[in-house]
Amino acid sequence: MIVTLTANPSADRAVVLSEALQPGEVQRALSSREDAGGKGVNVARVVSAAGAPARAVVPVNAHDPYRLLLEDTGIALDVIEVAGRARANLTITDPVGETTKLNLPGAELSAAEAEALVAGVVAASEGATWLVLAGSLPPGVPTSFYADLITAVRERWGSAAPLVAVDASGPALAAVVETARPDLIKPNHEELAELVGEEPQSDDDVIASASRRAQSLVPDRVASALVTLGANGALLFTAEGTWRGRAPKIQVSSTVGAGDSSLAGYLLADLEGTAAPDRLARSIAYGAAAATLPGTQAPTPDDLPSGAIAVTEFPTPIATS
Repeated sequence: MIVTLTANPSADRAVVLSEALQPGEVQRALSSREDAGGKGVNVARVVSAAGAPARAVVPVNAHDPYRLLLEDTGIALDVIEVAGRARANLTITDPVGETTKLNLPGAELSAAEAEALVAGVVAASEGATWLVLAGSLPPGVPTSFYADLITAVRERWGSAAPLVAVDASGPALAAVVETARPDLIKPNHEELAELVGEEPQSDDDVIASASRRAQSLVPDRVASALVTLGANGALLFTAEGTWRGRAPKIQVSSTVGAGDSSLAGYLLADLEGTAAPDRLARSIAYGAAAATLPGTQAPTPDDLPSGAIAVTEFPTPIATS
């Protein structure tokens, strides 16, 4: 079982244009769609579509239209009742795949609602293999929310606690790495640079800089790191070694949710007990599949690109302490 938390859910609205976005002008859209979004929800949708057990914990107002979108996904849900409504995120994509994304702020959680959310996640984590904490934090909760939640889950379930994957950024991710030592983080290269206190440079060798930054964290502060690099593929860092996977050539439809699908692919492979290179390859395949689909559509195994994903080990493995 994979349990996910989406603390700041969103209704994801995707609009496809017939030409490049022209700010300040009136344009007609070719198509649009609306999906129940939020990073944890996206992960649970992909895992469920592959036939693996998943459960999503989501704070939702009983009268929120988002709730209907969420229930239409068919995924198993633990709904925590809250007063506010889910935010809306707007994605605009042109014919060449150039994406503009507008993310609205979420509704504020009260202290009582935040406590109920923690209790819901702790209860849902019983017997789970992985717990995924994904996405931004809503207003009203401290930046230590994810770190505190990891502590609560581990204290409640002890040696039976699930492994914890965190897909977040900024202060929330920094707090987790500082105090909670997650089993997996999934930053992109810009989020990784921010995490280690650096500014990503346009002239950086992305592979070399990401490798240097990740190896400053793994395995002492983070057990493993999956670093997504878009068209450059992805990197996996563990105490046993480091690997690079190259992305297949695809026709991009929308990059929204591709990172979430990458994480889901990695976890699906892990549930099967595969080796690190195979987990990385599955991650890249699922991320690529998601990018070929419109909106925040969850890829299925049938959507995966044909052909093997090239994965190679770095010549210098991470030194264990």
